[in-house]
Amino acid sequence: MSNSSPDFKLRLFNRWASSYDWLFPSVFYQAIHQRLLEFVHLPDRPYVLDLGCGTGRLLDRLAATFPELRGIGIDYSPEMIHQAKQRDRYSERITYLQGRAESLPVPDQQFDAVFNTVSFLHYSSPESVLAEVSRVLSPGGYFYLADFCSRWATQPQQWGVAPGRIRLYSPVVREALGQAAGLGSMGHHYLLGPVVLSVFSKPDIEITGT
Repeated sequence: MSNSSPDFKLRLFNRWASSYDWLFPSVFYQAIHQRLLEFVHLPDRPYVLDLGCGTGRLLDRLAATFPELRGIGIDYSPEMIHQAKQRDRYSERITYLQGRAESLPVPDQQFDAVFNTVSFLHYSSPESVLAEVSRVLSPGGYFYLADFCSRWATQPQQWGVAPGRIRLYSPVVREALGQAAGLGSMGHHYLLGPVVLSVFSKPDIEITGT
């Protein structure tokens, strides 16, 4: 395996997978999930995607909160997906798949909502990821992006060195990236510490008469 950033992070998350839910970051993420739900609006029978799902904690919480919810969780780490499947309490409604955020293994316009929690900072091509999110969202659907945020920067802020580098985005930069992918900004909300939720929507397709 090469020493490129994606491979380094893949090895890291594969090693973490079996104990991930017992580590401090997971506890922190669960608190973020709880706050996130205060801003989530879904239809009566929602179909959702959790991008960068890890061990499936957010989908588990969503399935418990919305009894008619169906969903797919996608993560780049096969070990994270293995753990999610092992712990899945809602296997009749939730499916987990291994895949890349830049090339999602799902058809167009499938989901009422896409979630991405503390994962966006790892992506080397955020434009490609947002283009995929826009592709798989149904018209009128929402994208919930919760991640650490640089408050005022007009450019992505890089931290660390390769292969472990991460990128933080201010609300202004997030809005520009979303707009380029055809997603409109619906606002930003502080969830916990420096973690900010940015909500985007995909416009409805207007149907005109002939």
